[in-house]
Amino acid sequence: MSSASSIDPQRIGFLFNHDELHQVAHIAPIISALQRQAPTARVEVITSSERQAEAVRQFLDPALPTPAFWSIRPNRWSRLAENMLGKMVPLNRLSSLKRSTDLFRHFDALVVPETTTTFLKKNHPSDRPKLIFFPHGAGDRSIGFSPEISLFDYVLLPGEKTRDRMLEAGVIRPDNHCIVGYPKFEAYVSRPPVKLFDNDKPTVLYNPHFDPLLSSWFRFGEQILDHFADQTAYNLIFAPHVMLFQRKLLASVEHRLLKFRQRIDPRYAALDHIHIDTGSTRSVDMTYTSAADIYLGDVSSQIYEFIQKPRPAIFLNSHDAKWQGNANYEHWNFGPVLDDIADLGPTLEAVSPLSDPFRAAQTRAFAHSFDMDSRESPSQRAALAIAEFLALP
Repeated sequence: MSSASSIDPQRIGFLFNHDELHQVAHIAPIISALQRQAPTARVEVITSSERQAEAVRQFLDPALPTPAFWSIRPNRWSRLAENMLGKMVPLNRLSSLKRSTDLFRHFDALVVPETTTTFLKKNHPSDRPKLIFFPHGAGDRSIGFSPEISLFDYVLLPGEKTRDRMLEAGVIRPDNHCIVGYPKFEAYVSRPPVKLFDNDKPTVLYNPHFDPLLSSWFRFGEQILDHFADQTAYNLIFAPHVMLFQRKLLASVEHRLLKFRQRIDPRYAALDHIHIDTGSTRSVDMTYTSAADIYLGDVSSQIYEFIQKPRPAIFLNSHDAKWQGNANYEHWNFGPVLDDIADLGPTLEAVSPLSDPFRAAQTRAFAHSFDMDSRESPSQRAALAIAEFLALP
């Protein structure tokens, strides 16, 4: 572990380097907690857009000194190249990292919510800065346990499930991680629920992922919107993963697959019982997982945020997955799994109220996925873990 200097305080940067805002709430609450935990350290923020910077500021404690903010915005050439490639390759993120290596060397550690930052270890091997990782979500997809995680110096985890799978995959060691809980829950715990519809009908959240192999949108999306457009018994929130509609051509590095994303017919948005959101802040702040009565989706980690309060869930097997007994689809045990959209109507009628076996599965999985220690908040626990790892006074 690194030792604190008696002359220069250690510098810890919270790095946000993504096109969208869905990763911010996973580590931003830790910033003020670390300022309180280690007041002699210099806690700073690094962002790649003004939208990110503004989102981070919303989580800062106004009673504490405002951290220094640094910008690593991508240059125009990387933006042009990424656009020409249909945004299939994260050239903006990689460009921002490459051009900012001199800045990063001035930091003792960087706290990050995504794995692209391991570029710094692959291309500029060095003990400085240390890389501290907190995954943005607690889902089951295999990408969440990828070999890149082994390049991090320290890993903060939401619960036992992620720890166990990372240990099994060999991407963390017994001595380089700590379970701290889920700061995103803390970030929105006191926010009142939002009423989206002027009626008391049950509300379904359709939340497809963006991965071109795993997402139900490409095969079933239009049929699902048609189903809800042609009935009036349910409200529908269509709020996919924010990355689904940021690109016309979707690429899966994990599955080596490309697919063009179809557009949404504007007639759906004109209906009073359908609410469409393809990427606002409400898509990432648990507004919709809190407002819905029934979850409809495929592989998004948002299902784990939804089951904080157990409720009916339906899953769509659009890619003929052999999912039983597969840890990458553990969440498909929380409700019925459909291979055919013709079964959607009858399943919606049968899924409520939530059956005891599905309730038990959700409750067990939530407890395994999130360590909900009531004595200290997740941000406090994360700040303490970081301070101990870096030997901050």
